[in-house]
Amino acid sequence: MENNTSLQQQLLEAGVHFGHLKKKWNPKMLPYIFAEKKGIHIIDLNKTVDHLQEAAAAVKQIAKSGKKIMFVATKKQAKEIVSECAKRVNMPFATERWLGGMLTNFNTVRKSVKKMQSIDKMLADGSADSLTKKERLTLSRDRDKMEKVLGGIAQLGRLPAALFLVDIGHEHIALAEAKRLGISTIGMVDTNSDPNKVDFAIPANDDATKSIAIITNYITAAIAEGLAERQASKEEDEGEETSNENEARARRLEAEAQSEAARGGRGRGVAAAAGAPKRRIAGGASRRPAGGGSR
Repeated sequence: MENNTSLQQQLLEAGVHFGHLKKKWNPKMLPYIFAEKKGIHIIDLNKTVDHLQEAAAAVKQIAKSGKKIMFVATKKQAKEIVSECAKRVNMPFATERWLGGMLTNFNTVRKSVKKMQSIDKMLADGSADSLTKKERLTLSRDRDKMEKVLGGIAQLGRLPAALFLVDIGHEHIALAEAKRLGISTIGMVDTNSDPNKVDFAIPANDDATKSIAIITNYITAAIAEGLAERQASKEEDEGEETSNENEARARRLEAEAQSEAARGGRGRGVAAAAGAPKRRIAGGASRRPAGGGSR
């Protein structure tokens, strides 16, 4: 409970509770509105804390399962914060412009990414040196344009499992594409948006930089936790495999030693059995002349 109280305090200080003007509100946000002050709706921070923790638990689970969560924020005040957070946990992001079809036409977008990567390779290995100065310049400009829009998804080999959106109204195209493909959505929802449009709505001020930063950082920390747990369980599995291998090896060596001992024992028994008649024959041979002498 103390943890919730301190989180609530941090959210309050970051101005997460400030909604839009009353006249701009979406009636579906009514359950999340605490009061109205000077014509502005105030968001209920108890609800924000609950929904934020629920969303954090969901992204943690997704990250733990090894899937990707894509960050989407093309608003000026959110770009830098979101791209930094996404890079920190090595997740894909779109902060410049949402290309129509970035998810629904993913294969075509991947081709553009590959083209960008091949230009990178040409510029790096010197194969672009054979081009004229003008051609090289054009190539570099094309590459920079692509990097701006596609840089955040360059390492994305398949569709993400979830989308984290800052301002679901502003990112309506991304939201529509995710919905069409059945991708989970987590979004910061202000008093002028419809919270039912996303799977995990976090009621919060989606315009203030501080508010965006605190919510995005909280979600990023949950992803980092999930990734750390995934790594730990991987290492544990590897450790178990190694110990199992060692046990199997020990059992194998023991079995070999036992079969070796059994073989050795049989050999000695055969030698002993072979030696006994010889002694008897030798004894008989030495006794016979004695009998002959008495005759």
